[in-house]
Amino acid sequence: MTRLKTDILIIGAGSGGLSVAAGAVQMGADVVLLEGHKMGGDCLNYGCVPSKALIASGKAAYAQRNAAQYGVADVAGKVDYAAAKDHVAHVIAQIEPVDSQERFEGLGVKVIREFGHFISPTEVQAGDTVIQARRIVIATGSSPLVPPIPGLDTVPFETNETLFDLREAPKHLLIIGGGPIGMEMAQAHIRLGSKVTVIEGAKALGKDDPELAQVVLDSLKDEGVVIEEDAKAAEIKGKAGAIGVVTEDGRSIKGTHLLMAVGRKTNTDKLNLEAAGIETMRTGIKVDASLRSTNRRVYAIGDAAGGLQFTHVAGYHAGVIIRSMLFALPSKAKTAHIPWATYTDPELAQVGMTEAQAKKEHGINLEVVRFPYHHNDRAIAERKTKGFIKVMVVKGRPVGASIVGYQAGELINLWALALANKMKMSQIAAMVAPYPTIGEVNKRAAGAYFSPRLFDSPLVKKIVGLVQRVVP
Repeated sequence: MTRLKTDILIIGAGSGGLSVAAGAVQMGADVVLLEGHKMGGDCLNYGCVPSKALIASGKAAYAQRNAAQYGVADVAGKVDYAAAKDHVAHVIAQIEPVDSQERFEGLGVKVIREFGHFISPTEVQAGDTVIQARRIVIATGSSPLVPPIPGLDTVPFETNETLFDLREAPKHLLIIGGGPIGMEMAQAHIRLGSKVTVIEGAKALGKDDPELAQVVLDSLKDEGVVIEEDAKAAEIKGKAGAIGVVTEDGRSIKGTHLLMAVGRKTNTDKLNLEAAGIETMRTGIKVDASLRSTNRRVYAIGDAAGGLQFTHVAGYHAGVIIRSMLFALPSKAKTAHIPWATYTDPELAQVGMTEAQAKKEHGINLEVVRFPYHHNDRAIAERKTKGFIKVMVVKGRPVGASIVGYQAGELINLWALALANKMKMSQIAAMVAPYPTIGEVNKRAAGAYFSPRLFDSPLVKKIVGLVQRVVP
């Protein structure tokens, strides 16, 4: 058995773990990184990267069939599903070197390609190596949740970890789960030539503002996606190529392929957390505001910490704990400024409070300002006028922003900046945006906040009148 001592041991080479490793080693810490599967984790190999690449293929196919509005003849376009998957693989391969073992070893990180498990509060065993560390970071991420639906174990099904290996387009894809993953893959596949039915036990996109979510759902329905809501799966029947889902209320839905997209579960089963005195909750490892576990030498970040499950959150967590581990400075993770986006067409993005949350929190002090895409000149030129923004404002400061529409995932960045820095609406309004851009949507939303204060105010009109009469 080989024994090592290190400053920082990181378990998991996904987004969060790699961010900690790169930052810590370049600032002088001795770092060991464990990864028992693929470098880059879920995001690179099964999540963010391949899904957005497949969405891009779907957009290209859709654009060919809907070009007449720009003066270009519509064409049916021939979708080569296997070639689209080649595109996905090429995208992964292009990004892969940034997350590779070779790069991190070049930075000075010792990389061990084994799963690790605790054997004491300060020691982890990985294969035939035992690592003793001053600080340990659990960054093991999450995996697709597969619920115990009767009959599911008798039929083949896909998850995000297997879907991108398919080489032949599903004739009729059934998707159980109407969250972001389910809806993104539904639209990508309908555009690539499959029939698609989404089966959701409650409301599709139910974690988002329902007013905005409805714009997305209507768009998907217009493209041919069938969305069965309040349809909790009770039984799965059939065989490969002929799969049926029976819901609790008796609906029977048939297709050729099945994708499970009902959520995620944290990857902690292999860690032997009890040996380190680390407690867990239903959602993940129990951590405090500084992301320390019940063993104060051990941190948990990203999906393993059980909060918002986004790649950018894992990266943010990495910055929080580096401050604490390397410089012994107080550092706490917050969530109010964390944005997220669903990459359907139109896109759906959120940061801070939704309208309902803000009303509950702030009551009569809340003002909600809105601006529609169909009043944005660039959106008109691009024929992307579906959607709107609404900003929740309390005493002159935004506390949340919700956007549905073209490039919503890009537009939300400004509001994430505003919330992170406690900016005022006046600072947003002071920004000069180039014309014509979709980004003007943000500035016009800020303008909508000030318009009634300027144009509907008797006091303002009185002052203007006085100035015109008195000032030469």
